[in-house]
Amino acid sequence: MNEKRTFTAEELRYLRLLAERFPTVQDAATEIMRLRAILNLPKGTEHFMSDIHGEYDAFLHILNSCSGEVKEQLKGLFGGLLSKEEMDDLATLIYYPSAKLALVADTAADLDGWYYQTIYRLMDLCIFVTVKHTRAIVRASTPQRYQNIIDELLHTRTEGERKQDHVDNIVRTIVEIGQAAEVIEDMCKLIKRMCVDHLHIVGDIFDRGPRADIVMDSLLSCHSVDIQWGNHDVLWMGAASGSRTLVATVLSNSIRYNNLDVIETGYGISLRPLSIFANEVYQNCDTSCFRVKLTGADADQYTEKDKLLSARMYKAITIILFKLEGQKILRRPEFNMADRLLLDKIDYDKKTILLNGRKYPMEDCDFPTVDPADPYALTAEEAQVIAQLTDSFRHSEKLQRHVRFLYSKGGLYKIHNGNLLFHGCIPMQEDGSLMTFTIGGKERSGKAFLDYAERITRRAYYDKLGTPERQFGQDFLWWLWAGRNSPIFGRDRMTTFERRFIRDESTWTEPKNPYYTHYQNAAVCEMLLREFGLEGRHCHIVNGHVPVKVKKGESPIKGGGKLLVIDGGFSKAYQSTSGIAGYTLIFTSRFLRIVSHQPFAGKYRAIHENHDIANNDHVVERMEPRMKVAATDEGIALQAQVDDLLQLLEAFRSGAVAENHQD
Repeated sequence: MNEKRTFTAEELRYLRLLAERFPTVQDAATEIMRLRAILNLPKGTEHFMSDIHGEYDAFLHILNSCSGEVKEQLKGLFGGLLSKEEMDDLATLIYYPSAKLALVADTAADLDGWYYQTIYRLMDLCIFVTVKHTRAIVRASTPQRYQNIIDELLHTRTEGERKQDHVDNIVRTIVEIGQAAEVIEDMCKLIKRMCVDHLHIVGDIFDRGPRADIVMDSLLSCHSVDIQWGNHDVLWMGAASGSRTLVATVLSNSIRYNNLDVIETGYGISLRPLSIFANEVYQNCDTSCFRVKLTGADADQYTEKDKLLSARMYKAITIILFKLEGQKILRRPEFNMADRLLLDKIDYDKKTILLNGRKYPMEDCDFPTVDPADPYALTAEEAQVIAQLTDSFRHSEKLQRHVRFLYSKGGLYKIHNGNLLFHGCIPMQEDGSLMTFTIGGKERSGKAFLDYAERITRRAYYDKLGTPERQFGQDFLWWLWAGRNSPIFGRDRMTTFERRFIRDESTWTEPKNPYYTHYQNAAVCEMLLREFGLEGRHCHIVNGHVPVKVKKGESPIKGGGKLLVIDGGFSKAYQSTSGIAGYTLIFTSRFLRIVSHQPFAGKYRAIHENHDIANNDHVVERMEPRMKVAATDEGIALQAQVDDLLQLLEAFRSGAVAENHQD
């Protein structure tokens, strides 16, 4: 006879709490069976995207297509049964159901016939893509308005010809009462939801492109997502926290690239204080170094007066920025950036600047607000303007909602299912050792420094206004954006000043951290993975930040396959450098697949011509045997729950914990 197990007091306390959720043997046994069923399912699909840079149209298309995963599922089910044109039609419908349904309603010769055919095809595709999920998960993932009907259709159709008449009757009723379009739309949403279980955004949602706010709105509605902060994300997080320096940086960048829609339309921030100040103070100044980049179809709509105002605003906010950056460098000597104090190195009489012991001619020294005796002091008017603008950033309800989401779903790195995700780099020395930082009064490197940096980043937003802790956090956010060898900047210096004022391009260089040389080495990548507690065949680093120069023969696969660079290349500004529109990554139960993308031709062509983004994929690694939920982080957590419930069963059966049968 087996001896009864003896439980400790601490174990009994926990098991009695667990028994409040599962009060009987039957309740606990049912939950064990449910969890073990999930553990035996194939691992869900993960979708990795990076460096979106506000290009919402391309982002939404790749998100809707799941980087080609929707078409892969269509081919898997309908390959050889439907023509390419028919599958393209179905794919576009799934990507953009509302727009495609409206187009079909206007053009179809037999709309009801199209509805019947499409509902049956989508029904079969729903069944095909939901096989690796429990019925409860599929039902919970189905839009609620027709949840019961879609659930009935899917699970009755799987019962074969015996129930076909029942299915036909439901479909006929849907069409006859005019609800076909709505049911089709909900089935398309379910298919996309089932194609991807989790989305990873590996940094840089903001800047360059027109509407990062639209990207953020879509992420807010995503069922499961995490975000690794990029340098451009941290920039906006700092501006939202009330950092004057980062507000000035956001505005300087946005004006330079004529990207003000996100500021004014997206977040409702008025630039009137800056425009009035710039027109008054800089009206007689040389602004030739501050011509705004005007590209695309809208470039011709701007008058010379518009261009002049933009240049004045750009120069005004940039001078404010250089002053505020100087104040930070002086205030924080531990940032080790004294060599970036440049306004005090200008000889205004000779129009030269002293850099690294050498004098260079300045293209522009016409700075009406700079006092050579105290070059980093704001004038009263500058202080008022930047205070007004900072207040607008802090009180933009939409921006604050988006930044809170970045904090709640984000971090500097993420460890998930054996992969280490981060945007920039793990700072390293030339000899391949980890770089040590003394910011915060203590030496830290590698994971310890990133953990520290993340804590300080959160304090910049959440600590009380006016406290030294919040001020340090905001200063640190600026260091993350532009600081020497920052883990999300990854360069020795940011040469914005030199690019504006010095013609000699040798001063423009921004040397990369040695990480970007060492990550070609598999042993270095394995060392970095071990630094974060990861080891084994299926462990990888997933990296964003630096565009892959495909047209020069560069590969996104580094370190013998241990590191994958997936800079999305969404921003049109980078596509001439890379030669493509970047990469995304798909991690299924069967393989890890990197996908390269060509530029997006636009939503209109996608809907009206079924024009898709041209993709090429490469399988980096195959999972043999097929990876199940049990092998994932989620599975480890679920198995721990099973182990606890098995203990509870034993406690019930031994009498150590009493069942609570309720009538």
